[in-house]
Amino acid sequence: MHNFFKVVDINSVLSMATAFDVLPEEPVPLSAAEGRTLAEDIDADLDIPGFSRSTMDGYAVQGASTFGASEGNPAFLRVVGNVPMGAKPDVAVGPGEAARIATGGMLPKGSDAVVMVEHTEALDAETIEAYKSAAPGQHVIARGEDMCTGERLLHRGQRLRPQEIGLLAAVGRSQLNVFQRPRVGILSTGDEVVPVDAVPAPGQIRDVNSAALAAFIHAAGGLPQAYGIVPDDYAALLETCRRALAANDMVLISGGSSVGTRDFTIDVLQALDDADIMVHGVSIRPGKPTILARAGTKPVWGLPGHVTSAMVVFAVLVRPFLERLGGLDPKFRRRFHVPARLTRNLPSVQGRVDYVRVRLVATAAGLEADPVLGKSGLIRTMAVADGLLCIDENAEGLDGGMVVPVELI
Repeated sequence: MHNFFKVVDINSVLSMATAFDVLPEEPVPLSAAEGRTLAEDIDADLDIPGFSRSTMDGYAVQGASTFGASEGNPAFLRVVGNVPMGAKPDVAVGPGEAARIATGGMLPKGSDAVVMVEHTEALDAETIEAYKSAAPGQHVIARGEDMCTGERLLHRGQRLRPQEIGLLAAVGRSQLNVFQRPRVGILSTGDEVVPVDAVPAPGQIRDVNSAALAAFIHAAGGLPQAYGIVPDDYAALLETCRRALAANDMVLISGGSSVGTRDFTIDVLQALDDADIMVHGVSIRPGKPTILARAGTKPVWGLPGHVTSAMVVFAVLVRPFLERLGGLDPKFRRRFHVPARLTRNLPSVQGRVDYVRVRLVATAAGLEADPVLGKSGLIRTMAVADGLLCIDENAEGLDGGMVVPVELI
């Protein structure tokens, strides 16, 4: 027996992430930057917009020239010219004057507002009536209103979404520095596990974990690499684990973390070069028989074989380690909780943190959290769940009718 289940709490496990170094930086073109994590701060290189511009088709005016205008008492304005698109206007607008302008056009000198074309009527080629007043700044984006030169816009350690890609384009960054994406090797173990496209014989199961974990890794910004199904054989598992470690920044071994004469995970991890078993047992349900080891500078996880347990452990424990390797600053982690009313009592046992799968149901009174109960080997319980409800280790359960925070998954 290998000192099995010296159980540690979740926060103690999460604190161990700092024992692993962030991966190196690399330059990428803007077109390949979505989903990557910034390795530099980004400042605005100029004012955006670089000039005051119209947000409507209409007439650039001095707002004061339209004060009090209405359908019964319109303001009469003299048209002094047109504002060309993509160029600096060669006209100026004075009191009682207007210049035709399109959406995005640069406000001419002297103007401070735009009257929408729908609120005007042309009397002749040089005169319009304005039926509605325009306050200074109305229908106008001022110079630097979006961002000012030198303003800090994005931060090192921030993951880039499509909207950040647009912002980077706005400040002229065609290339930027990001952290390398963590490469994660996935091993499934067990003589009973068969490929996804196989028809399981009696006593066999399909390799669900490799596919599910690969999807979780990809969503977290990593690069998954499956190493297939490894039989319950010490030499085979050791050889495959060494290959995966050589080519990846993290390794996940699915199965083989519980008590059993044919479970070789601990023996294999101890046989790796410069290996240290950091955790063998976590006060979490599902997922108590979780292993964390360090092989050299790389984390290696022994995940439970039950699919729901493996998914919950990844979401709660493994993902923060993966994000650490990928350079994500914890303050930019996106973990969203929504309040929902619990539909039934949920018992729990003190001394462990329970993660309960819940389905969210929209009602006239708000969201309800309906527990999805089932054993940890049932994949469908995760597929129908919208989130996870955490029951603290010091609680004996939750009462139906309570409003609880549900973490979306």
